[in-house]
Amino acid sequence: MRALLTTIAAAALLSACGETPPKAETSPAAKTAPSSYDITRQYEKFAEVQMNPDVSFLTDTERSVVNTLIEASDYLSKIYLLQRGADYPQRRAEIAKTGSAMELAMFDLHYGPCDTLEDDNHVFVADTPCPAGGGFYPVDMTKDEFEQWIADHPDDKAAFTSGYTVIRRTDNGGLKAIPYHVEYAEYLKPAARLLRRAARETENLKLRRFLRLRADAFLNDEYFESEMAWMDLDGPIEIAIGPYEVYDDGLFAYKTAYESFVTVKNPDESAALAKYKDFLVDMEKNLPVPEAYKNFARGFESPIAVTYQVHGGGDNENGVQTIAFNLPNDERVREAKGAKKVILNNVLGAKYDRILAPIGERVLVPEQAELTAKKWMGNNTLFHELSHSLGPGTITVNGEKTTVNAQLKELSSGLEEGKADVMAAYNILYMMDRGELDIAEREAFLATYFSGKFRSMRFGTGAAHAKGAAFQYNYFRETGAAEWLPKEKRFRLDFDKLEQAISDLTGKVVMIQGDGNYDAAKAFLDKYMPLDAAAETVLNNLDDIPYDIRPIYPESL
Repeated sequence: MRALLTTIAAAALLSACGETPPKAETSPAAKTAPSSYDITRQYEKFAEVQMNPDVSFLTDTERSVVNTLIEASDYLSKIYLLQRGADYPQRRAEIAKTGSAMELAMFDLHYGPCDTLEDDNHVFVADTPCPAGGGFYPVDMTKDEFEQWIADHPDDKAAFTSGYTVIRRTDNGGLKAIPYHVEYAEYLKPAARLLRRAARETENLKLRRFLRLRADAFLNDEYFESEMAWMDLDGPIEIAIGPYEVYDDGLFAYKTAYESFVTVKNPDESAALAKYKDFLVDMEKNLPVPEAYKNFARGFESPIAVTYQVHGGGDNENGVQTIAFNLPNDERVREAKGAKKVILNNVLGAKYDRILAPIGERVLVPEQAELTAKKWMGNNTLFHELSHSLGPGTITVNGEKTTVNAQLKELSSGLEEGKADVMAAYNILYMMDRGELDIAEREAFLATYFSGKFRSMRFGTGAAHAKGAAFQYNYFRETGAAEWLPKEKRFRLDFDKLEQAISDLTGKVVMIQGDGNYDAAKAFLDKYMPLDAAAETVLNNLDDIPYDIRPIYPESL
């Protein structure tokens, strides 16, 4: 069986029998849910897709290594459930005992009792709200209390704001920081043993080095050396495993969540895209901002890997699925080596076929909708990840060296995802101007790009990518780049205005990040986040199209 926490346990069993999951039954845990909430409908917004990636090129030894990494990934899923809510394992056990099969399936899909597609994180079982700070902080701790504690105990600041600690209550009601390797030792120790086993098995020296260093990091929370080693990986096995993203820390975006991507790499496809990383310096120079906002301190090695995912774990499996990622997030590594862009080609392809292609037909007038193409979803995804390596990272505010994330706190993720997205469009247009991409397909790209905002906005404005999509959409509406046609219930794009708006918005967001001004960032998001009636009309017209996919990967290779 796949990871206990993410294989939609009861539903998967029924699916194997060729049946759909049952409608929610009345249970003690569900009695408080409003009758207007249709849990089965919400579950079905994720279309099940069987993933059977071609791994025929792997040797027997490589298959064994991958299977060991799959086993290690399942421990990270156990940790991630605790990071979503410190009592979630117990709550899951209660649902498994007294709830319905659908409640359990939804719990496993969303790693908790809240529907992550809903803007308010709707609680679909029981009535306890999901904690804004996940399982990283005491549920009764406020942001003011945390910040006051640091003000009163400045020596605690580094530990409290670390990405690798949880905050807990002391016996006298105060606060303390506990390192991840202590808090999650029950799962990190066996995961580290498995990484060491995989290191012994593999014949790839760079993979062996990374796995050994990452196993050490699991037990001491010192990740820098293993992140540097991860940047050097080559060969057919591409594994990202550890604590990375901060989306689940809704209070401060300090705390990292554990996840795993077990993938195999297509060397030919990776080589075909690798040339674009050589343009990163030129892309930085070309940003539409004053020189002071450009960042040449980061490394520009930035390898690109086109992969096929064979297993996931932890944050990778929660709700909406990742189609690509740009890691590591450690600014020290980025300054030394840049960041690696990993495209999950089988996940991306499934999403285009099942979601983006039909969405385009509902968003744009017919003659523009027919322009959308999978290749431009792929290119936009690649340049989105490349653009995470551009613009401000480490900045100086009031004479103090800091980072964009530290200054913008919980606003940073949504602003960064939107920045990467609009900057990706800006850079694709730049590559077209340089003759590196086909400028004859400019309108096809812009149509695909704009339609993609609606795929992201459906995730609810609590999600970072949805926030980024929302402020792009509203800016394009404000500038007249997207005209709403009420009778057709579609948009017509002015491609020239859209290109100019992409340039202007890229500059605005980069400067907000570079200034590190929390109030300015909040004012910008407050203005450009709310969706207008036209957007709501389109979104309501997409209800029969899946919101996302539920990939079912093989248990082992």
